[in-house]
Amino acid sequence: MARPRKITKETVQKLEEGFLMGLSDREACIYADIAVSTLYDYCKKHKEFSERKELLKDNIKMKSKLNVAHGIKKGDINLSLWYLERKCKDEFSPKQEIQHSGTMDINNPMANLTTDELRKLIGDG
Repeated sequence: MARPRKITKETVQKLEEGFLMGLSDREACIYADIAVSTLYDYCKKHKEFSERKELLKDNIKMKSKLNVAHGIKKGDINLSLWYLERKCKDEFSPKQEIQHSGTMDINNPMANLTTDELRKLIGDG
């Protein structure tokens, strides 16, 4: 059975619920049981819904940021470190220092070839 081409109040409500959960256009359409093309047609005809859709999509990101800020405000050291490692990478990201002592042996199979022999290998002589 084909998906409905018309958007009802219930469909708009389902789409808005999906966008509030951070779903993509495609995922929200599956959730609301409509085709993506139906959503895009509706957005073209209803600019205010199109703008609202983008605001609703940003809502979950904003709530996530508020949750992180609330956790940091409560004194969560692990969350604070996690935040700093991601937002202030130059200063707080974990760094790995590698030290080497001794020699490095490199095996170059062409080290003993003459210039003429090398030219023959590349076809230039």
